[in-house]
Amino acid sequence: MKHSALIWGGLAVAAGSLAIPLVPAVLAQMAPPAESKGVSSKLIGALPLALEFDRIESRQLRMRVVTLAPGGVFAVHSHKDRPSVEYVLKGSATEFKGEASKTYTEGDAVLADKNTTHWWRNDGTEPAIFVAVDVFNPPK
Repeated sequence: MKHSALIWGGLAVAAGSLAIPLVPAVLAQMAPPAESKGVSSKLIGALPLALEFDRIESRQLRMRVVTLAPGGVFAVHSHKDRPSVEYVLKGSATEFKGEASKTYTEGDAVLADKNTTHWWRNDGTEPAIFVAVDVFNPPK
């Protein structure tokens, strides 16, 4: 019994090692698709960058997942040098601009241009999760 188990085990290892070189060869023969299929796109928001700043130089286009815990706040901040588009992926949070406030929920988008100064608060019971895309100028 032990002898046959060793033989079968050895055959399985040998078969596996023979298959490994074949996989890259098969993948290399596959032609990349020339047309997209099953893809959809929804524009969340767009800001004309020429109106935001004069020079692009060291700026980065960055994307972050930002989580605001229940009871949490983002302190007041300006987007004077950092335009952004933020998408609420999950939960809800309230944005405060001066005397005005607006609650954003899952699927909503927020555009913040050079004139935006605001802060946020999560009054919900679950985290608010944002996908934030901005043009960031890292400190030198």
